[in-house]
Amino acid sequence: MDQAATGTAPASLCLLRTSALGDVTHVVPLVRTVQAHWPQTRLTWLIGRLEHKLVGDLPGVEFIVFDKHAGRAGYRAVREQLAGRRFDALLHMQVALRSNLLSLAVKAPLRIGYDRARSKDLHGLFVNCRIPARRGDHVLDAMASFLEPLGLKQTQVRWDIPVPDEAHAFAERHLPGDTPTLVVSPVSSHRLRNWRAERYAAVIDHAMLVLGWRVALCGGPSAYEREFGDAILAQAKARPLDLIGKDTLKQLLALLGRASLVLTPDSGPMHIANAVGTPVLGLHAASNPARSGPYSDRQWCVDRYDAAARKYRKKPADALPWGAKLEYPGVMDLIEVDDVIERLEAFAATLG
Repeated sequence: MDQAATGTAPASLCLLRTSALGDVTHVVPLVRTVQAHWPQTRLTWLIGRLEHKLVGDLPGVEFIVFDKHAGRAGYRAVREQLAGRRFDALLHMQVALRSNLLSLAVKAPLRIGYDRARSKDLHGLFVNCRIPARRGDHVLDAMASFLEPLGLKQTQVRWDIPVPDEAHAFAERHLPGDTPTLVVSPVSSHRLRNWRAERYAAVIDHAMLVLGWRVALCGGPSAYEREFGDAILAQAKARPLDLIGKDTLKQLLALLGRASLVLTPDSGPMHIANAVGTPVLGLHAASNPARSGPYSDRQWCVDRYDAAARKYRKKPADALPWGAKLEYPGVMDLIEVDDVIERLEAFAATLG
């Protein structure tokens, strides 16, 4: 075992990261690190209801689900579950007023939070220890640094999110065999990060009609995602497999695991795909891929973040605060169809 730990193993830790899907995947390697170095440490994770469906079966972790839509009843339910309990430390990994209020339910003498540069919404009032201040961290590395005040440094990144047999069977049924497959997950919850439907359609046509690949469209059950998918299908000449709204999060894990490549903006599926080891063709103009792109491999991404900074902020990206979001109407138009096809072709060439 890598002897990264220099501190004494705590008896119990409480992790607070309720959302979003991509961010909770960034917490999983921290869990794995604690389990590898401090196997006797009891882990409790305060998590959102949707996010629990993705990672709630991680072994060795107690999950307490916070339903943000339940209003005061959601906070009360968490307080009741934590009543009379005390932890050695709270890892307060979310800067939002809602999360700050939720953190009051956790009793711990050590409350670790973000450094001042990454704090907002009065976060500093709810913590008494801060992670190291660093510019240039990927979000996953920032999460990992919550272990440093405890004397533990994350030196390996491992996910191994459980995938049920039923989910594997679903994926194999829809994506049988080993045909090169592009999974397109076109929608981010941040709508200004979304590319145009007609541009997705053009890339899908190239993948299917020129490269001979299989293409599957994925997405959640919301009306917006259905409408966006329909707009893509209406403008594509080829007929991709339409799985929008038809899979669970666990089935999505399995589908992404069977893909050769995933095309998506900065979104939860980007990070889920990365967690299962699938290369990602990420579309970045509104967000910095060095901070929030696929953690393991960004060589297939299209990066127009610097161009967006120069257009909308009149300065280069490295002159902006780390993590600045450039969510302006039309910012994703900086990514051309040919930019994405070039990355797709380059990846296809590696398959032989």
